[in-house]
Amino acid sequence: METLYFNGDILTMEDDQKTVEAVLVSDGKICAVGNYDVLLSQKSAECVLYDLQGKTLMPSFLDGHSHFTQTAQFMNCADLSGAESFADIVEILKNFMLERDLTHGEHIVGYGYDHNFLKEKTHPDKHVLDEVSKDFPVMIWHASSHMGVVNSKTLELTGLLETPNLENGVIGRYPGTQEPTGFLEEAAMRPAKCLANPQKQDMAELLVKAQELYLANGITTVQDGASTNEKIKEIRAVGSLHQLKVDVVTYPCLLTDDVQSIMKTHADCVHQYVDHVKIGGYKILLDGSPQGKTAWLSQPYENSGEYKGYPWLTEQQAHMFVKQAIEDNMQLLAHCNGDAASQQFIDVYEEELASSQNPTKNLLRPVMIHCQTVREDQLERMKAIDMIPSIFVAHIWYWGDIHLRNLGVYRANRISPVKSALTKGLMYNFHTDTPVVPPNMLHSVWAAVNRITRGGTLLSSEQCVDVYAALKGITINTAYAYFEEEKKGSIKEGKQADLVILDNNPLKVDKMDIQKIQVLATIKDGVMVYKNHDTTEQ
Repeated sequence: METLYFNGDILTMEDDQKTVEAVLVSDGKICAVGNYDVLLSQKSAECVLYDLQGKTLMPSFLDGHSHFTQTAQFMNCADLSGAESFADIVEILKNFMLERDLTHGEHIVGYGYDHNFLKEKTHPDKHVLDEVSKDFPVMIWHASSHMGVVNSKTLELTGLLETPNLENGVIGRYPGTQEPTGFLEEAAMRPAKCLANPQKQDMAELLVKAQELYLANGITTVQDGASTNEKIKEIRAVGSLHQLKVDVVTYPCLLTDDVQSIMKTHADCVHQYVDHVKIGGYKILLDGSPQGKTAWLSQPYENSGEYKGYPWLTEQQAHMFVKQAIEDNMQLLAHCNGDAASQQFIDVYEEELASSQNPTKNLLRPVMIHCQTVREDQLERMKAIDMIPSIFVAHIWYWGDIHLRNLGVYRANRISPVKSALTKGLMYNFHTDTPVVPPNMLHSVWAAVNRITRGGTLLSSEQCVDVYAALKGITINTAYAYFEEEKKGSIKEGKQADLVILDNNPLKVDKMDIQKIQVLATIKDGVMVYKNHDTTEQ
């Protein structure tokens, strides 16, 4: 199949030729870019002429970090993102039970509440969830996925009533007692995480549904961070049936999984796609969530005494996992929200890099995920070891006001320091951590350009970047993080025809209107795999 795209704004994301008149696609590849008349003379007789009618064509977006399978799972859970009170949570969960006819002991799971935006300004407890059911297990996940609440039945079934305190997690207890409240934080959630898989669900069907969410946002390469062996099998099963339209890059978690077994089982797709699925490397977690005050900071949270959050790993564990990744010749992704976690990752990686005998150790492109409070001195050191900052820049809008309260003005103004990363020459990219927030990459561009909080506060104009630099964060720079810069991320002869059609040009609209731009169509390997109902028929 051959298609010639023309008569619109075509952004290549190639610095030496940022715009062209036309693009010729054949058999899933970009075979020519440039002058319309020249390409018209080169096309075949069967070529489809696609008139953009003034719309914008550019490379499709690459998801720097998210959780594909978790996004699919939560599509079958109660949506609590709109809850404004404990009463709302109870009502939504009860309605969910009725709609799904959950009357035979099934798990009742909700996702997306945020205590920061509830009327009560705190987390509910087990007694609130007991109002939903005392007979069935109930669990609700916080929007950050780093904490949640369970009812009394869940505490009973999981053994959490007898579980002692943890070093890298919190079991909430009523003051002056050892009685669990139902609140679980970080590693304490593990016993209840089985409840993220409610019954009556077809995982293959949910993965296809989740895929459509990404495609509707112009994304053709997605990530499954912290993949288990079971999750990889589920994704590959969909791929083997030729139902995957997106490319999925998986990263098994060194903390919880037998990665050697995973690598052996899926050896054919390590570092290469098989049916649109590949294993890109490993993942570790070094801390938690800044809006939930579990991120590990070098200085205390505001109005919290000496509390700085806490690490997930000891120094010994961090060294063990980083060494394993380097010796296995695998890219390593590390979740770091607090600057103390960032410091641990940089220190340990530098030390293990220096002692490693792996001849390709300097080519592994380690990634620091989130980078909310990463400091200037840390960015300098990251540059020296080609460590990539994957920045959750949408935090500025979603939780910027919370960061002002939790971190103070100086640190909050520096969250998601994209301009600093750009100035220092790092290959930054953006992500949405979906299902934490929707996979709207254009909203991430808007956030990086404007740095406006939900409450309307500007967080440091000095960290704003121009629109073109922000677009790099969702295209060519992300392709680099996946070792795919020669295949994806820009419109260039020989690359995959992964494209997106927008109703407006991000470089031409008012910068405050970037988030209003609509994805009209998404094209993967030359095939239109998503079409907005407003897209003009060709």
